[in-house]
Amino acid sequence: MLNSLTGAVELGLMYALMALGVYITFRILDFPDLTVDASFTTGGAIAAVMIANGYQPWLSTLMAFVGGLAAGACTGLLHTKGRINGLLSGILMMIALYSINLRILGKPNVSLIGEETLFSSIASETLLYIIVLAIFVLVFKFLLDGFLHTDLGLSLRATGDNARMIRSFGANTDRTKIVGISLSNGLVALSGALIAQDGGFADVNMGIGMIVIGLASVIIGEAIIGHRTVLLATLAAVFGSIVYRIVIALALRADFLHLETSDLKLITAIIVIVALVIPTIQRSVKQKKFARKRSAELAAGAAARKGGRS
Repeated sequence: MLNSLTGAVELGLMYALMALGVYITFRILDFPDLTVDASFTTGGAIAAVMIANGYQPWLSTLMAFVGGLAAGACTGLLHTKGRINGLLSGILMMIALYSINLRILGKPNVSLIGEETLFSSIASETLLYIIVLAIFVLVFKFLLDGFLHTDLGLSLRATGDNARMIRSFGANTDRTKIVGISLSNGLVALSGALIAQDGGFADVNMGIGMIVIGLASVIIGEAIIGHRTVLLATLAAVFGSIVYRIVIALALRADFLHLETSDLKLITAIIVIVALVIPTIQRSVKQKKFARKRSAELAAGAAARKGGRS
């Protein structure tokens, strides 16, 4: 059980970068970016191929991030300059990237068994591995926090809130959207590079369903921590990713559920549905309570006025 939990924390930290990327598009820009499923694979493919060909792991990981930035920029350009619907832009780029990823890999999968990776020297020391991963993720979390408080970052946040108003102030919303989508997919690709190095291989289908996992992480984190400020919201994405992985690990080990690894997508879908429905139910209950309280106050006021007249 302990090994499962520590493994879940490790995976949660690596997927946290992907959750931060999804947070940028879905929460800040309100942009349904399905490029994520393919850019995750792009990051893993670039890192795996470069490492397998003798390049330094840190350089391979950096180039994976750059590859994700490029993929995101293409989606952003399709949407802003090509005037293609946001959802369709992501779908088109996801389809195109499948072939591109296959070209990068050269075959359906590339093995990294026996190759030196970014964390291979500490992978056997579980506690140290988790600490290093946590520091790595937190560095990117705080860099993202800092960026979102710059002029460009504030413009990005404002574009997601009300693009028309920001354009009326002379801001270039097309540029901010492209930057936001690029940064999002860069973080997603970086996550894919880490996952490929940790798992020892990159596969052309490794990114399927990543957008749902990212959404689950963001929603779970926000339900637990909240998202009143940027600092809290990004922390929620990281924390939600870890919690999600722990929930998955516990669900798979629960014998009475009779779940298998092939049920992971089903579990993910159920978690997202529950995380989305519960806040809606809570809001509905609060609104009904407020309405009943308001009705009671109005009735009491009417009764008091009637008594005063008599």
